[in-house]
Amino acid sequence: MSKPTVVLLHGVGLDHTMWEPTAALLADRFTVITPDLPGHGNRPPVGAGVTLADLADGVAGEIPAGSHLVGFSLGALVAQHLALHRPALVATLTSVSSVCERTEEERTSVLARLRTAEADFAASAAASLKRWYEGTDVDAGRVARTEATLLANDVGSFLGCYRVFATADVELGPGLGSIAVPALAVTGENDPGSTPEMTRRLAAALPDCRAVIVPGARHMLPVERPQALVDPLTTFLGECAHV
Repeated sequence: MSKPTVVLLHGVGLDHTMWEPTAALLADRFTVITPDLPGHGNRPPVGAGVTLADLADGVAGEIPAGSHLVGFSLGALVAQHLALHRPALVATLTSVSSVCERTEEERTSVLARLRTAEADFAASAAASLKRWYEGTDVDAGRVARTEATLLANDVGSFLGCYRVFATADVELGPGLGSIAVPALAVTGENDPGSTPEMTRRLAAALPDCRAVIVPGARHMLPVERPQALVDPLTTFLGECAHV
């Protein structure tokens, strides 16, 4: 019997390699697909006017119908867009370290990070690494790989995608209540950008969603605490399979 398909969508400025620790834990039970989003990895840069729909449409062809879709950060917004506009692709929706309906203060904060990236991309990358990994036990080699992935970005393409990340929750908000598939929202207790409160907002906005907060974890949950992500994910997917 064929394995269920899990599709993992990465965050802004990253690529499919960020999923390696998580994918390794899923591979025995699932067919795991880890595509690069448009403008990321080995894919061509995108233009400054790129939209969430562009990113979703650009990856949809790599997602088999009826997949279990798991998105991280920007990838979570892409996954939510696909669940809303291409529901045949999505059997379940899992949003990891996702933003949702940012407050004015939260929006001001992310737009300030965008301005930092526009002014000094290298400084922005360094700040991201600090925000994601400081105080964690992620090994230096993995942090260095994340840094190399970030710095390899075409800057203009990155800024266009980051602008989507900073603003697309406004676009998605009104449609979340129309996403009918079973959903899971997971974030780290100490994630300063995709906070536990945002995850609870997302769980409240989606018709059939549960929230999981991982104690002590920061934003890069799939890298920092892959087992703590995989445990609730596999429980959720197992329950959905038996509904």
